Amino acid sequence: MIISTVAMTHLHGHDDAGHHRHGADHTHSELGRRAVLAGAGGLLMLAAAPGSAYANTTPIAAGSPARITPKSGAARASQLTQGTLLVHADLHNHTLMSDGDGNPDLAFQSMREAGLDVAALTDHATLFSISGLSKSEWDRTGVLAGAADDPGNYTAIRGFEWSHPTLGHVNVWGTANFTDLLASGSMSRLYNWINGVDGVGSFNHPGREVQRFNNFSLSSAAVDNMVALEMFNRGDDYLFDGWADHGSSPLTACLNAGWRTGLTGVSDEHGTNWGWPEGKGRTGLWVAANTRAGVFEAMRARRFFATRVSGLRLDATANGVQMGGVLPIASGDVAFSVDLDRGPDWAGKPLRIQVLRPGTTAPTVVDVIDVEAGGVHIFTVPMNVADGDWVVLRVSDPTQANPSPGPAGHPCNDWGVAYASPWWLQP
Repeated sequence: MIISTVAMTHLHGHDDAGHHRHGADHTHSELGRRAVLAGAGGLLMLAAAPGSAYANTTPIAAGSPARITPKSGAARASQLTQGTLLVHADLHNHTLMSDGDGNPDLAFQSMREAGLDVAALTDHATLFSISGLSKSEWDRTGVLAGAADDPGNYTAIRGFEWSHPTLGHVNVWGTANFTDLLASGSMSRLYNWINGVDGVGSFNHPGREVQRFNNFSLSSAAVDNMVALEMFNRGDDYLFDGWADHGSSPLTACLNAGWRTGLTGVSDEHGTNWGWPEGKGRTGLWVAANTRAGVFEAMRARRFFATRVSGLRLDATANGVQMGGVLPIASGDVAFSVDLDRGPDWAGKPLRIQVLRPGTTAPTVVDVIDVEAGGVHIFTVPMNVADGDWVVLRVSDPTQANPSPGPAGHPCNDWGVAYASPWWLQP
């Protein structure tokens, strides 16, 4: 039930005319790993064969406005909470050091020029250095991230993508070393490795590989360190992606299993256009400081949201608790406040906020609130922990269809714009 909607005005314009695309600038003379893999028969399914997920870049949805870079969308200060600032991040990118096309020397600068505040390189770690990271390339990534890092202004992070052809792919950040399939060839070994070095990890494109992380089988010891689930990867919404193969939503499978992941969007860039394409996933982080320490603190607190539009500001509280937090209740009304804005170009744009709760195979939508972009939207929803211990807010565009739909007639078969990280009911 909607209690009230408070309209607010923002005066920040945009300056797209001052930006340029970087595809033409990122040329290189090196032989890409992708070409090497093709010649070798594709050792571990990492090459972007035609028709694969890596080969497809989903264009911006029909009817969407021209790209708004993150520095020219909504203002960065929340209308709801204090003490943190919004930064725009892309935490999943590739280069020639695994199966990407681009020179890694150019990646961090490209993402900074595109308006991102936080960026990571996460090349694949596999069985063989020909298809994934070698020790020298891992060291090179650290040097590049160190040179690009500008505390307070731009955070550059080194990470890697543990890449198993059937179990799935996991991004890991914040570690001094990396592990591959030879050292960590199962989910349990990977979780143990991440815990041992106190890194943070993410379940990547969670509907794609057939085993789907052993169907998200829970490792209770790894819950604190596995901080994220990718909801947007490239242009895809993974709420129902892989539904036909698995018969369940990755979001429902992950959270019902007991994982406490926040929700991210990433570009998973394999070309040379790091940071620039519109319509690809990205993450909004609410940080106390734009530094590596500030970014990792926000990631561990699950204080972030997934989106696939640039310049979006989404902050949300439930009973005063910011996204990613715990609601100390067993049952009763939960009061949500949602700050949702993308600057003048989206002023008044019709959107929906969908309240997602646990279901057997798909999330149960217990309320749908029609809103407009811009302003703070306030509503209450009754909840009981007996129905499940998590709640997620999904923002959608009701005028467009979800190209990866779930069950017939499901309310989330419309176009996903953003996901706030969950709250957990914990009496």
